[in-house]
Amino acid sequence: MSYTLHRGDALTVLKSLPDASVDAVITDPPYNSGGRTSSDRTGRTARAKYTSGDAKHDLQNFPGENRDQRSYRAWLTDLLTESYRASREHAVAMVFTDWRQEPTTTDALQMAGWTWSGTIPWIKPTSRPRKGGPKQDSEFIVWGVKGSLDNTRDLYLPGHYIASQPRKDRVHITQKPVEVMQQLVQVCPPGGTVLDPFTGSGSTGVAALKEGRHFIGVELSDHYAGLAEQRLRTALDQEAFELAGPEL
Repeated sequence: MSYTLHRGDALTVLKSLPDASVDAVITDPPYNSGGRTSSDRTGRTARAKYTSGDAKHDLQNFPGENRDQRSYRAWLTDLLTESYRASREHAVAMVFTDWRQEPTTTDALQMAGWTWSGTIPWIKPTSRPRKGGPKQDSEFIVWGVKGSLDNTRDLYLPGHYIASQPRKDRVHITQKPVEVMQQLVQVCPPGGTVLDPFTGSGSTGVAALKEGRHFIGVELSDHYAGLAEQRLRTALDQEAFELAGPEL
């Protein structure tokens, strides 16, 4: 397997990709959420929005978290439109979102040309209870397809996932569990290419390499691009070792 990690702006890089060159788009864009008012959404850092005040980690912020909802929809539509152009027929797009931005994300997906095919809950068991009402223990994966699903594949995936955010070796504020991502990347045919325009710490890429897929990633933050590069190299080396087997 192989990977390519671009350091730069996602939309700029996406425009440089050839038509029909990737088999799946799986990404966790900045939600631009975390508040009920415009000032709540645009006036705070990612860490302030998505990390509790008593958190014991000191993970670095990431850029792209200060758009209002209308500009967020326009921006995400442009990104998903370029992703659609770069995808082959039957490709699947999976986009993480939260409850506030889920309606806007489904709009952007459809405006970009994808056929919206469902919303998958990701339930986090260790989330905190909420006094006076239900706890907000879920994020969501909005997914769609270019054209139609490839019904020749013998593939059956769950309609929801239950997993906590990584605690050990966590390096990103919104880091996703690799065990969940390893299931999601299976929408890409074996040996195909997974695209993630918002690579973050590289969990999608690590999962893709572990599952026998190629990976193309884009990351704007130099800090997180460096971390992703380390994790991708480690995953690639481990995969090569497993394929070769131990020396006797």
